[in-house]
Amino acid sequence: SCCVDEVAAEHASAEAVVHYGPACLSPCRKLPALHVFGQQPLGVGRCAEVFRELHPDRLSRVVVLSDVVYAHAMGELEKELCPEYPNVIFSRVVCGPPPDPALPGEVRQFGRQFPVEAAGGLQDCAMFYVGAEGLALTSFMLTWNRCPFSSFDPATGHGRRETFNVNRALMRRLYLVERARDARVVGILVGTLGVAGYLDVLQHLRQLLRRAGKRSYTLAVGKPNPAKLANFPEVDIFVLVACAQNSLLDSSDFYRPVVTPYELELACNPAREWTGNYLTDFRDLLPGACAHVELPPAVPAAEAVPDISLITGEMRAAHLCDLPAPQPAPSSALACRDQTRALAEISPAASFLESRSWRGLEQQLGKTPVSKAVQGRRGIAIAYEDEGREQS
Repeated sequence: SCCVDEVAAEHASAEAVVHYGPACLSPCRKLPALHVFGQQPLGVGRCAEVFRELHPDRLSRVVVLSDVVYAHAMGELEKELCPEYPNVIFSRVVCGPPPDPALPGEVRQFGRQFPVEAAGGLQDCAMFYVGAEGLALTSFMLTWNRCPFSSFDPATGHGRRETFNVNRALMRRLYLVERARDARVVGILVGTLGVAGYLDVLQHLRQLLRRAGKRSYTLAVGKPNPAKLANFPEVDIFVLVACAQNSLLDSSDFYRPVVTPYELELACNPAREWTGNYLTDFRDLLPGACAHVELPPAVPAAEAVPDISLITGEMRAAHLCDLPAPQPAPSSALACRDQTRALAEISPAASFLESRSWRGLEQQLGKTPVSKAVQGRRGIAIAYEDEGREQS
């Protein structure tokens, strides 16, 4: 719901999109988009009072972030606080890609833009979030995990220091990185609706997995849920390509874990090391981006350093191999895809997944005969009442 649905817009031959409601502010791939956030009421006086309680030091360096529905009131809040707090910085909501490159000391993430004048950079600043608890705040806290966070909920009028255990959350995510290192078959879930760069990151992930010696399947399943992904038991782990707010999927109820593109890079790219900075925007991983890390040269298997899984205790391959030379597809593997005579390659894996049965998820309304209720067994499974017992 937070992404612009370019796919549905293209089905209607639209030339532009007007997006109402909550938005992750991820730039669109093709169509121009106009965001209408809505304007929820904000008690500016109460918000300023909570800010003073949480930050009694008037020289505190604080960056004020807000949910998009309260962006209209940030100017009034700035007039209220800036005379007392000279080091407070208010972020600005930016829709779409910025027209000019970022200036030195300027942060542009999650559709927000603000300068950082602290000597130690952003880690010397505190964060004050105006909005309810949700995915946006979680994404902010994981990305800027070295900054103390506080928040004000306009709906309740209460503020608090955020006690979200970032370390525990990062330990959980790093455990998923170890699971990704053990995986042999990876399912790439396309969850985005048209965020700019998602086709590039798909190609990047496929190349990364091929170099790491893992098989991959690209799956478009809409919004992932445990029932959908349980139909692919041969997949060891899934990677979700989605916007920054929806990529941090809690997969505790899933049959297989779901990781982010950044976590998959940590698992498969030996040149990328954990620095404490967590990336939720997949566009930061692409060539030319701020956090792109080139893949190192291939290493022969005989010269690779042995690696031990921290989960299974078994040895595993952790080196990168050369990309296999492209093989010409046989004529039997080509099929006509549409009326324009475009050819599509049919792989054995794709044919197998296409022939899968989905009967377990289908409701079969009107097709199942209605039967009357019958008397079942009574008791416990070890000894039902109607079962004979052996005489001792």
